Amino acid sequence: MTADAGAVPRDPQPERKKTPEENVRRLQARIVKAQEAGHWNKVKVLQRMLAHSHSAKQLAVERVSQNEGSKTPGVDGET
Repeated sequence: MTADAGAVPRDPQPERKKTPEENVRRLQARIVKAQEAGHWNKVKVLQRMLAHSHSAKQLAVERVSQNEGSKTPGVDGET
């Protein structure tokens, strides 16, 4: 018997972490599939998941902070 007989076998390659773009794209694809299938309650649940997901919020902040409108003054006149 070998020394590591009780050890759990490890994956040859560790699973890489998904990017926020991949997470959002996957949820959007699930929403489309549910909508095409007519599963309206599932659509609502998935839309809520997307709206409240950390990945979607992170992408929204990146999008707003990297566009030209981020340098224009707002209602208070400050940039």
